[in-house]
Amino acid sequence: MALARALAVEPEVLLLDEPFSSLDPLTAESLRTELVRLWHDNLTTVHTVVMVTHSVDEAVYVASRVVVLSPRPAKLVADVKIEMPYPRNRKSPEFQRYLDLVYSHI
Repeated sequence: MALARALAVEPEVLLLDEPFSSLDPLTAESLRTELVRLWHDNLTTVHTVVMVTHSVDEAVYVASRVVVLSPRPAKLVADVKIEMPYPRNRKSPEFQRYLDLVYSHI
């Protein structure tokens, strides 16, 4: 898997472009959870993750900041700081509020 190869070189910054899009939902969810755990529990050298995703749920679950861009030419539409502790509970009202906020900018 590309994510394992990327982590093997012990980067400080991890750039991800739709990293879980080709996986089945259960595997993708498991890897998202593992990535967040490795990153936030300081179990890797990664300090910063920049991830492109079309999944609002994934963005709110993983990110501390969600940047919404317009269609071409891309312009900044919103910059939403996600102030929730990790691990995040997708069923919490706070998570739902962030989902609604990000969706409101799309």
